[in-house]
Amino acid sequence: MAASRLLLFSIFLTLIFAKITAEVETNEEDALEPQSRLKIELEQLNSKISLLESSIDEKIRELKTKDENIHQMESIIQEKSATIASLRSDIQTLQQKGSLNAKEQLGRAHVQINELEKQVDNLRNEIETQNKQRDAVEARADVAEKKVLEFNLKLETLKTINDKQKARIRKTERALQVAEEEMMNAKLEATTVSKELIEVREAWIPHWLAAHLLHCQSFIVTQWKENGRPVLDVTFQKALQKKAQVEKWTEPHFRTVKTKWVPTIKDQWLRFVTQIGPHVKSLTAKSVEVYHASKNTIEPHVVKVQEMVDPYLQEGKKFTKPYVDQFATVTRPHVDKARVFLKPYTKKVTRTYRKFVKAATMYHRRVQGTLHEKLKNNELTKPLATNGLVWFLASFVMALPVIFLFKVASAIFWKKNRRHARNSRTSHSRRRAKRVHPDN
Repeated sequence: MAASRLLLFSIFLTLIFAKITAEVETNEEDALEPQSRLKIELEQLNSKISLLESSIDEKIRELKTKDENIHQMESIIQEKSATIASLRSDIQTLQQKGSLNAKEQLGRAHVQINELEKQVDNLRNEIETQNKQRDAVEARADVAEKKVLEFNLKLETLKTINDKQKARIRKTERALQVAEEEMMNAKLEATTVSKELIEVREAWIPHWLAAHLLHCQSFIVTQWKENGRPVLDVTFQKALQKKAQVEKWTEPHFRTVKTKWVPTIKDQWLRFVTQIGPHVKSLTAKSVEVYHASKNTIEPHVVKVQEMVDPYLQEGKKFTKPYVDQFATVTRPHVDKARVFLKPYTKKVTRTYRKFVKAATMYHRRVQGTLHEKLKNNELTKPLATNGLVWFLASFVMALPVIFLFKVASAIFWKKNRRHARNSRTSHSRRRAKRVHPDN
């Protein structure tokens, strides 16, 4: 490589020198030009030659460094080739050894694969069991949530009952306090009155008569304790015995009613419900069909009426718009004053309305819960325990007192207009004379 590059550079130099000599010969042939120009050109050529020599020296140095690098790379390549040959020999030896151990490793691998497959099957079974357990736990959680909701409703009802009972107890305690105070006052009045009576009696009743009255009182008390009280106790015991005899006598009749009549009534009720169910469904379906048919028939007429009335309405709006605007401008300051005046009252009204709505919804839910429980607990009304029916019954129960109060108020405050009878005789002085038809 280095020899070829040196040859190329030598050829390049010979060509340059030949060019230079040719230029000198041409210059000698052209003797017409002055010597000054020749000197300048010679100086230029000398400078070019010096530059070329310096560049050639640099190129030779670079070539030497590259040759050294090439020698180093060749030595590295030889070392790498030696290592590759050694590695190939090692690979061949390892392949020869590996062919012997491959069978053992394959057997071990098969055993490990079988064990892993068994582990995978076990894991799949465990995952299936865990999924089943998870589904069961979710079902239990749903049941528990439902029970928690039921218990919460019961707790709410119990809390309301407890609050009502506490309020009643407070009222009774207050009433007892008032009654005790009244009793104390009555006792004081009675003592004062008895003292006054004793004083009056001592004043006008003689002593022997008072002693006789005391003797009569003591005689009556002793007779009551000796004769009256035991007779009363005996009568109570006889009454209790008669009650027990009546219960024994009526017990088999109650049993027969429970065992014979109640199941037959339940069966009849269930049959009645099952017979009425399809009729009710058919009636609902027919009513829905009639509603849709009537809607479809009436809708185009309504659209036509709207289309006919719309231009008149637009004209009426155009005609009344200036009057409405004038009325709005006139009444706006008064409306603003009224709003400012009524603002605190409107806030109170909205607050009371919100409280009323909250209380009504709370009581409605409680009534729904109680009705739903009552209907579910009874076997006869169990199929009727639906959300729609329970909601309707709760709203009806809450609306009953309002309707009753409205009826009472209307009966009290609104008087009925008396209708005059048609055949009642009125004393009119002027009456029309009867028309007499002339005979034809």
